[in-house]
Amino acid sequence: MSTVLPGKQILAKHVNLKLGPGLLQSSSANATDSSIITTRTGVLIHSTNKSKWWVEGNSRRYVPAAQESVIGMVIQKLGEGFRVDIGAAHYASLDGLAFEGASKRNKPNLKVGCLVYARVSLAHKDMEPELECFEAQTRKSEGFGEVKGGFLVRCSLKMCRELLDPNHFLLPLLGGRFPLEVAVGMNGRVWVNAKEPKLVIVISRCIEAADPDGSGLNETGVKTLLGELDV
Repeated sequence: MSTVLPGKQILAKHVNLKLGPGLLQSSSANATDSSIITTRTGVLIHSTNKSKWWVEGNSRRYVPAAQESVIGMVIQKLGEGFRVDIGAAHYASLDGLAFEGASKRNKPNLKVGCLVYARVSLAHKDMEPELECFEAQTRKSEGFGEVKGGFLVRCSLKMCRELLDPNHFLLPLLGGRFPLEVAVGMNGRVWVNAKEPKLVIVISRCIEAADPDGSGLNETGVKTLLGELDV
């Protein structure tokens, strides 16, 4: 890991190379191949096998990236689709047919204020982001779609990435104490649900407490917090 500034060229090569937020692949007419440059300040991070690269910053403003999962709120119905707030500079569009099994006669009836767990299918700096509520390869929902009930927790983008790391302690720790449902968006939003309202509050408090932009509690600190909350 190393700290980078915008405009720095990155030497990243892999057969299945995937670039995340903060990196841009550009090509020049005079170049034989494309180059990868950073677009924001932060820490350059890559996966263990160096197939995935991204720049981790402390920004709370989400910059859409293709294939990322997000949680959005429907703010307007437009013709055959919807306009969705995903916390980015621009609203995203969600087609009424971008759901598993949807057809012109059978489309979801989302209302303003509904929450959807979706995947970014198109992200370009000069275009409005587009969303889909199914997996691209299987066209099955795979958990995407409207999420009902529960509570929406807002946190840092870094916290969302940590929650998606299977080695992170928080979700396994909470899941070992009581059943819960969690949908993590890469856009700084986490939807949580449990059998009792009290447990929903506990999950929300723990996420906020473990957030690096908040208290940044480690596993020991969260266990202490759970004891104070009598869970």
